[in-house]
Amino acid sequence: MISVSGIRGIFGPHLNPENLVTFTAAYGIWLDGGTVVVGRDSRVTGQICEDIVCATLQSVGCDVIKVGIAPTPTVAMGVLKNKAAGGIILTASHNPAQWNALKLLNSKSEFLDAEQGREVLDIAEKGTFSYKMFDEIGSISTDESAIDYHIDKILELPYIDAETIKQKKFTVAVDAVNGAGSIALPKLLEKLGVKVHKLHCEPNGIFPHNPEPLPEHLTEICDFIKKNPCDLGIVTDPDADRLALVDENGRLFGEEYTQVAAFDFMLGKTPGDTATNLSSSRAADDISKKYGKTCHRAAVGEINVVKVMQAKGAVISGEGNGGVINPDLHPGRDALVGTAMILQHLAELNVKASDYRDTLPDYEMSKQKIELSKLGTDADALLEKVEQQYIEQNPNTTDGVKIDFEDGWVHFRKSNTEPIVRVYSEAKTADEAKTLADNLIASII
Repeated sequence: MISVSGIRGIFGPHLNPENLVTFTAAYGIWLDGGTVVVGRDSRVTGQICEDIVCATLQSVGCDVIKVGIAPTPTVAMGVLKNKAAGGIILTASHNPAQWNALKLLNSKSEFLDAEQGREVLDIAEKGTFSYKMFDEIGSISTDESAIDYHIDKILELPYIDAETIKQKKFTVAVDAVNGAGSIALPKLLEKLGVKVHKLHCEPNGIFPHNPEPLPEHLTEICDFIKKNPCDLGIVTDPDADRLALVDENGRLFGEEYTQVAAFDFMLGKTPGDTATNLSSSRAADDISKKYGKTCHRAAVGEINVVKVMQAKGAVISGEGNGGVINPDLHPGRDALVGTAMILQHLAELNVKASDYRDTLPDYEMSKQKIELSKLGTDADALLEKVEQQYIEQNPNTTDGVKIDFEDGWVHFRKSNTEPIVRVYSEAKTADEAKTLADNLIASII
């Protein structure tokens, strides 16, 4: 699977040493040498992949700085710290343990955009790699301070005051799914004076539950908080770029509301526009309007949001899957800076997490799909039909077709990996969201 989210697959049958070498060599040649920061999540196959990737980078003349098991945002910070030409994170993000992947960063610590990705893939497809002679191969070194550097830079942000947070004497439960956040998140929290309950913070790559931080996978931390006094629960995915929150009653915030809370905090400090993707909650617009600002919408995909954020000069952005993007730190999703911002916000407001959550706009989503094989049509034809059917609603066609109504919205997007069209919808209740989507689906098939 090759997309803006990286090059990923099940290790062995799909992602194997041969194609790891191919794509890594292509990336190193695209960089034309220079330094590459390499980090990984805790997956069992991580060490094998790291060895192959680092040796390949050396062989095409790149110097390598290894940061070991570290969150994706920590690797991004390492690129900036070392003024590197790029970075590689070995992680399949929220995918199960049998998966792994290459995530590629440029010198700005951004994920490669579509054009940059195509250039790397063109080199890979040609397969004519130029490996260096023995006296021209790259060096390899280790940076053991990458996580500390990342945390220090978060604490240096002008609106993060560790003393204010310490005074609240917060107790926080952390489920890092035995992933890359297992060391970093507790370390950050301890520097903020927070008492930490570690649920799954052994970076061994053995995920105790499905690693995608969705409600159906997070019952354990919710039950833990119901039985043990905590002010907040924090859950990350294996590479710690997505952040899910649980209130002191063991109730989930909802994945859409991490970025909404972060927007609320940031706009109170640094007024400006915001950015998110087309499939994220309308609550992001509502919070932006509360401050008299605009929430700009991008195609789904982290780098797409980052590009819109930069083009519009937004002061904060993110994605509704728990991704907080703070451009004051680096242009990527970051569960660590998201955690610090949320704790600062709760400390300054002097409210419980549940009471704060109740102040936010409330919406519910429905997520469905249309099986194209059953319809005898392709995705483009179906999306064209949706657009024409609802042309009077002035649909947004940046990424599929999104139709906004007064009481909700429906977004049709074709999948890059399956013969389906995804249909996301949102309204004030789950039933209303589903009905809204059902009515539109029925009108086009």
